[in-house]
Amino acid sequence: MRKLVYYVGMSLDGYIAGPTGEFDFYPFDAEMVAWTKADYPEFIPTHIRPHIGMAGDEPNKRCDTVVMGRGTYEPALSIDVTSPYAHMKQYVVSSTLGRIDDPAVELVERDPVGLVRRLEREKGGDIWLAGGGKLAAELLGEIDEMIIKSYPVVAGGGVPAFSGAFRPTLFTPTERKEFGNGALVTWFTRA
Repeated sequence: MRKLVYYVGMSLDGYIAGPTGEFDFYPFDAEMVAWTKADYPEFIPTHIRPHIGMAGDEPNKRCDTVVMGRGTYEPALSIDVTSPYAHMKQYVVSSTLGRIDDPAVELVERDPVGLVRRLEREKGGDIWLAGGGKLAAELLGEIDEMIIKSYPVVAGGGVPAFSGAFRPTLFTPTERKEFGNGALVTWFTRA
């Protein structure tokens, strides 16, 4: 059965982006980019790939489907990119977007839990939950694994990694990797 994997970067105080969606305050590290290209190429947007010396058709290694909220999709739309992960099956969960003008991206207006459960029963690679915090909180009960990039910075405010009701949920750390910029990647599985 396919897994739902929440792969996301966050600040020490638990924010995945600033108040207006910015994430450029995270310290850059070439080693981390090289690691992502080698181990998780599917997490690099299609339109970014040529800018970092990556083939546009680099095969996915783990996930072949991405589920994201409107806030995660909006930065691509703001630069006229309607299919940011063209190398994957793409779903945008939003009750306010209205429509998507790209047949490669499916709009899901309600029931993200039902969507994920349906996708998990289908054949294919794992499913990447790309964010944002409201969607992650709504799908918390469905998340099988988290890959958290913790950056050594305090944001002070912004978009939390989970923005929902108080619902303590245990995960077990299974692996860690540290990078030269002080970032730490930790893999967690549901306890």
